[in-house]
Amino acid sequence: MKYSDIIKEIKEPRRLFLKMLHRYPETFKWVDDEAYLKFVYRIALGKKLNLNNPKTFNEKLQWLKLHDRKDIYTTMVDKYEAKKYVAERIGEEYIIPTLGVWNHFDEIDFNALPDQFVLKCTHDSGGLVICTDKSKFDREVARKKIEHSLKRNFYWFGREWPYKNVPARIIAEKYMSEDKNDTESTFNEINGGLRDYKLYCFDGKVKLYLVTTDRSKGATTGDYFDEQNRHLDLIWGFPNAKTIPDVPNNIEKMKELAEILAAGIPQLRVDFYCIHDKVYFGELTFFDGSGFDEIEQECYRNLLGDYIKLPTLV
Repeated sequence: MKYSDIIKEIKEPRRLFLKMLHRYPETFKWVDDEAYLKFVYRIALGKKLNLNNPKTFNEKLQWLKLHDRKDIYTTMVDKYEAKKYVAERIGEEYIIPTLGVWNHFDEIDFNALPDQFVLKCTHDSGGLVICTDKSKFDREVARKKIEHSLKRNFYWFGREWPYKNVPARIIAEKYMSEDKNDTESTFNEINGGLRDYKLYCFDGKVKLYLVTTDRSKGATTGDYFDEQNRHLDLIWGFPNAKTIPDVPNNIEKMKELAEILAAGIPQLRVDFYCIHDKVYFGELTFFDGSGFDEIEQECYRNLLGDYIKLPTLV
């Protein structure tokens, strides 16, 4: 971390606290879910959480954490099981190939893996290691990151119930690339990582989507578009790119697939990659930013909140 970054953290204690909480999510496991969410919401967004009459997108996500809990959601966020779930609904051709699954790092047979691959923990967000050249791959650095992730239960940070009972495992995936000269691979670090398409679905209908770029360069940008592919001035999580990214030719196919996967769910984000004009499934996310990332413009906080129709409590 740079000196300037350290100073920034000190000047923004809320940000520092949330980073600590994300790294050590079980610190407050003794606090019940509702009280915890009210506490963290106040820290993260500087305002009181209204669960009795939620209006904004983030408020409604917190409500859904507490009241919309279905067993199938656990399958949907498990990075290994989700592939089978998705393949059954839209087809195996949209799934990035899995090279192996293990319970412990020492079980991985690196000799059996190709020269390039991606390691992911199945139960959290952030347990990711990319290998672009096995001859230069530092296993001990990878071990440290993966084993740290395996020890934590991601549920405790944001009380996202779907993660609570996901088994902690490791998968290896084929390494994918947008580099046309590299026909064998999958994540392109040279050109800033894969362009990511995040489709926001409400009651099974896509209302907007996010295009992220330059992910591996440390300067991620994000541009939002509505369901008619019009660029929005929405600022949420990332600054806009200097040049508005082109809408992919197969965005309508992505919308079609996303709506199949999101059918019957109040709010679901469906992520895809587009590699050599072919669509690949990324992941399913119920709680974008865990509902703690502020949308810059109030009009969009309310608009996205209006899109979520909360189920009636029985």
